[in-house]
Amino acid sequence: MVHDSVISKASNLYDTSSISNKHDCTIQAVKKTLAVENGFAHEAPRIIPLTSNPVPVLYITGLGSQYPPFTLKAEQLKTFLQKVYDIESPGIKRILQLNQSTMIGSRSFIKALEDPFWSRSVAPSISELDRFFRSAGVDLAVQACRKALREAKLSAEDITHVVAVTCTNAGNPGFDLLVCQKLGLKSETDRTLLHGVGCAGGLSIMRTAAATAQSYSMRGRPARILSFATEICSINVRADIDQIVQQPDLIKASPVLYSDGAAAFILCNELAEGAQDRSVYELSDWETTTIPDSTRELEFMVDSQGFRATLTKEVPNLVLDAIEPLFERLRMSLPAGSALAQSGKADKVKDFDWALHPGSITVLNGVQKKFGLHEEQLRASFDEYKNHGVSSSPTVLMVLDRLRKMGEGRENVVACSFGPGMTMEMAMLRRVMHGGEDE
Repeated sequence: MVHDSVISKASNLYDTSSISNKHDCTIQAVKKTLAVENGFAHEAPRIIPLTSNPVPVLYITGLGSQYPPFTLKAEQLKTFLQKVYDIESPGIKRILQLNQSTMIGSRSFIKALEDPFWSRSVAPSISELDRFFRSAGVDLAVQACRKALREAKLSAEDITHVVAVTCTNAGNPGFDLLVCQKLGLKSETDRTLLHGVGCAGGLSIMRTAAATAQSYSMRGRPARILSFATEICSINVRADIDQIVQQPDLIKASPVLYSDGAAAFILCNELAEGAQDRSVYELSDWETTTIPDSTRELEFMVDSQGFRATLTKEVPNLVLDAIEPLFERLRMSLPAGSALAQSGKADKVKDFDWALHPGSITVLNGVQKKFGLHEEQLRASFDEYKNHGVSSSPTVLMVLDRLRKMGEGRENVVACSFGPGMTMEMAMLRRVMHGGEDE
């Protein structure tokens, strides 16, 4: 996208009135430029329209969320811990204290509280966790994908691409292949599996799917992309709890935050037949950034007993500082046909509904306070957090799925997630109205 100041300078040099959209052109670098600051008069850059075709439109035509069948209520954590640990030990006492401050009512777990898995004297090995994920995790993903396919009125044969993500399994071939096989997707389906982005992953796959769909538009081909995120965080909790028991002064929130789940969506370009008519959201634009000097603040690293999470107290502040600059880069992409764009009013953070990754209650309350949002603008994020906990990469997609089912809201939605790196992802979407109501 060409920067406004560059377009403005170029417009003073050349007649750009024939160009209907300033972003449908590019500044071609030439051997000489107009460099007033050096006292030279040089040849100015030429404005060359890229194409007369409009920017490809992208539609989300189906969404699906899948939670495991069991829950761990906040008041059950003590019972859960005393199966293996001394609840009078300093480290366990600290976990129970943190549990009282999260505001999470229940978390979705892949295993029941009564399952012998939780009372084993020795924590499961990473190879055991891998085998379990590649069975139970794949099944969760398949269920979420089937929901999305059903809503989009598509069959497995219709899917052209798959984009998937997880941070709780690192096996090869990737779990995405196992999901594709269970769904019966064609062997030539184009597959991409992301890893290393943690809780940011839901929007990372949306960004990747969007770029793929647009490339297919440029090639004149329809794209129907199945994207899914799956995490089983609960079975990794022993690695973190054991570390806390051994180092009582260590503060780790992961044992009181994380949960399990899967989410999927179908993203289509404008060449996919029926996509506009069946759309739930229109994806307008997306941005990503890495926050400088934040690599060690949020981590999810492999251990012999699973994955160990690091979530420092600086994370909420880093997220709050990063949201506005990223939003400013994105807000110029407001769909021209939206009511907010046609109103002529300056679009601000508080003009949108937000599908914010609910990484903690501190993040949710901090964003609401800093940007003057009403709680109903973050209602889906609060709902997901309080009733299901934080399931890492699928969470932001679950929030988007939940938001559209919560009644009337603002036409335009900003989705935002963050993960290790620290990586921030943001997307602007528009609710698609069918017959006066959200589809």
